[in-house]
Order: sequence, then structure tokens, then C-alpha cells
Amino acid sequence: MSTSTTTGPTTSPGTDPVTHPATDPRAGTSADAGAKPLIGVLAVQGDVREHLAALTALGAEAVTVRRPAEVEAIDGLVIPGGESTVMDKLVRAFDLREPLLRRIAEGMPAFGSCAGMIMLADRIVDARPDQQTLGGLDVTVRRNAFGRQVDSFEQDLDYAWSDRSRHGTVHAVFIRAPWVEEAGPGVEVLARVSEGVAAGRIVAVRQGNVMATSFHPEVSGDRRIHAEFVSIVREHRLQQSGARQSPEREDTA
Repeated sequence: MSTSTTTGPTTSPGTDPVTHPATDPRAGTSADAGAKPLIGVLAVQGDVREHLAALTALGAEAVTVRRPAEVEAIDGLVIPGGESTVMDKLVRAFDLREPLLRRIAEGMPAFGSCAGMIMLADRIVDARPDQQTLGGLDVTVRRNAFGRQVDSFEQDLDYAWSDRSRHGTVHAVFIRAPWVEEAGPGVEVLARVSEGVAAGRIVAVRQGNVMATSFHPEVSGDRRIHAEFVSIVREHRLQQSGARQSPEREDTA
């Protein structure tokens, strides 16, 4: 068993025709706090369409991200499920790694599902020797922790909703999913496996503006987790807008 710290993606380019990628580096950073948040979905590989549909249904402007200029334009980022090693390679091949690292480190909200959780983890157990991640979550994750594709399963989970207007369990779909083996002191655990041989394993976390799930909320039809992320993005936009529009002024009376 080997433990590897990672910061990069690998996968082949997506071909999603649904979106309109932003090319203006300032397009997603409008000071107008009332504007729709511009949320990008990393579209080098994985289930991109489902995330785009969920975000659009919640009132966000959802776009694909495949170019460095598009990274600069967005207010938040979703990293979909797929194959983390392929995403890692493709992120580096498309020169996305450095801008993504910088924006996440600067506080841009990010949400990852399944492979996206691996991409946002600071550490991976049993990673491939050259595998890197983008980081942002002080967690150690194990790839394919629940087994192979044939071991995929569904389960209802208790979930720690930050918005009190949301409540109830989450129907989670696990497909070759990772789990969190260790979480740092600044990480909030949002959900654990409720039963079975993996009972108690951590499968949803948040640290600041970064959140991740082992499972795939984009395929279940339940948009509450996406709604939580859109709320994080909106709040971050408001904070950024306030910082830009409210410079300190001296009283000259």
C-alpha cells in the first residue's frame, strides 16, 4: 500500500454540447451580487451533463470548463464523477492544473462527486505513482474503496444540512466510490455510511468553500446537495462583491 499526495487530473475531453463555455476572464466575476452565479463543470472526462442540468435547474449559469481562460471566468467549480487518474492527466495536458490550483487556494468554491472527491483531496491512499490532485480538502481518501463496478450500491444516508430549510436523508448512489479514511480537524463530516460492512465510513465532507461526496447526487434526481453548493457560491460572490465595493473611507468632518 502506498500513500501519495496529488495535485492534477487525467481524462479525455468531454463532448458535451449543452453548454456555452465562458471565454471572457471577467465574465463570471461580476460585482453585481444579484446576477446568476457562473459555475463551471470540469469537462475533460466524466458525467458532466448531469451536473450541468442540476445547476441550471437551480438558477445558476452552468458552463463547461476545458480552457485556462474559462477557469478565470467562473465563480465556482464542480468536478464530476469519472476516472480520477484520467482527469489528472488531462488537466495537466490542457494546462488547467495551475489555474485550478490557484483559484481553489484563493477560496473559489469547489464541489467534487466520487472522482471529484479524489481530485479535491490533499492525500490519496493507493494512488498511482504519478497521480496528482488539486487539493483543497484536508482529507486522505482511498480510491475504489467500496470495490469494483459490480459492487456498486445505493443507500439512504443521514446528511448534515447546513441550510435548516433542507432536511431528511439522502439517497446515495455509490459507483466504484472512494471513501475518506482520515479527515483533518478543520473538516466537517456531512455523511457516513449507515449500514453494511462499510458502516461508519465518511462519504461526504466540507472544509470552508470546498465540499465533496463519495456518491453521485447528480444521478439521483435529488438536487439538495447541489443547492447547498450553489448557496456557497452565492455567499462567496456576495463576500467578494462587498470587499470590492466597500473600500474603507476616512471621515473628513
